[in-house]
Amino acid sequence: MFSTDRSKQRKFLAEAWEKYNSNYLLDPLEEQLAKIIENHPEYQDIIKNIDTEFFPEQGKTNPFLHINLHLSLQDQLSLDQPKGIKKIYSSLLKKVKDAHQVEHIMMDHIAEMIFNSHKYGKPMDLEHYLRSLKNLLKN
Repeated sequence: MFSTDRSKQRKFLAEAWEKYNSNYLLDPLEEQLAKIIENHPEYQDIIKNIDTEFFPEQGKTNPFLHINLHLSLQDQLSLDQPKGIKKIYSSLLKKVKDAHQVEHIMMDHIAEMIFNSHKYGKPMDLEHYLRSLKNLLKN
């Protein structure tokens, strides 16, 4: 799964979902992905088509990117990296009271951080990322 090859990533994700639906034994990463996909019925059929292109300009959400953003956030939370992310998540959860919605809120900030890193050719700004998340708690 840990590959920069988009096709391999998509194939791994689609295969994990297929294995889950066929009741095959899953490794921990496959299990984590299956749970994410299970919470997104709108993507369950789409991810079988690993060669499909998704263009935001056409109003299409990329399910592979979306699922991987969930995975990234969950990994951050499990490691509390960047430091303090778990506390922010817990505080947002108390405020919003819906774990899936909190993940989506936080994922928007991950996506922004990644976009800015690519746009400006700079490393990801984790301090700005944490500040932007902390600002959500002020509202």
